[in-house]
Amino acid sequence: MVSLFYKCISLKAVSVSAKSGTHQVAVSENMAMGRGSCYAALLLSLLLLLCSPRHSFAATHDVGESQGWGFSLSYDNWARSKSFAAGDTLVFKYQAGQHNVVPVSVADYRSCKASGKAAATGNDKFSLKKGYNYFICSLPGHCEAGMKLQVVAN
Repeated sequence: MVSLFYKCISLKAVSVSAKSGTHQVAVSENMAMGRGSCYAALLLSLLLLLCSPRHSFAATHDVGESQGWGFSLSYDNWARSKSFAAGDTLVFKYQAGQHNVVPVSVADYRSCKASGKAAATGNDKFSLKKGYNYFICSLPGHCEAGMKLQVVAN
């Protein structure tokens, strides 16, 4: 799209630099054709950009923001104050060794039981799928103490 913009600018420069009457008419005719196709291409590019799926504009959300992933807040309340879309990324930040993050099913979320593999780097990233997404800390007692998150991605 950027190259189309530069082609449109260069066509305008050609019409300004033409000096003789005969050549100026030929350049103007070419320019009118070129300018029209440039505008059409730019318009088409803008329409494609605006109509592209939302996930191309995916956002990144730091879970718990400055407080991170820990015992400090209600993560369900935090999630309710946000808007999430499929393709967005959740980043769980915490001190490695003190917590972990496991994406789980709704049943595992409710029972605080993890059946999947835990991420434990302290800077764990997960891409949201459309619908409900569930995460818990699987260390003993942590999920029960509130380290669980339910996010709905539209």
